[in-house]
Amino acid sequence: MTVPGRRQARLQDQIHNELAEMIALELKDPRIGFSTVTHVELTADLRSAHIWVSVLGEKEAQEGTIEGLASATGYLRRELSHRLR
Repeated sequence: MTVPGRRQARLQDQIHNELAEMIALELKDPRIGFSTVTHVELTADLRSAHIWVSVLGEKEAQEGTIEGLASATGYLRRELSHRLR
């Protein structure tokens, strides 16, 4: 893993904060339990991001949360692109 440049690090922090806020406050899917965005890693060209999420709870609750987040991927991408502009 390389050390990110200043712009890349700033974008990673902003994406981290925006996603954490959206997941906690805006997603109303009942499957989504307590989850935390733990890490964001952008590619060098800033076109793709890998997002790590920590999910608490029992196995079934974790799986439900992951399914809920997966189904909200389109909304999260679209909303994040609007907020980052």
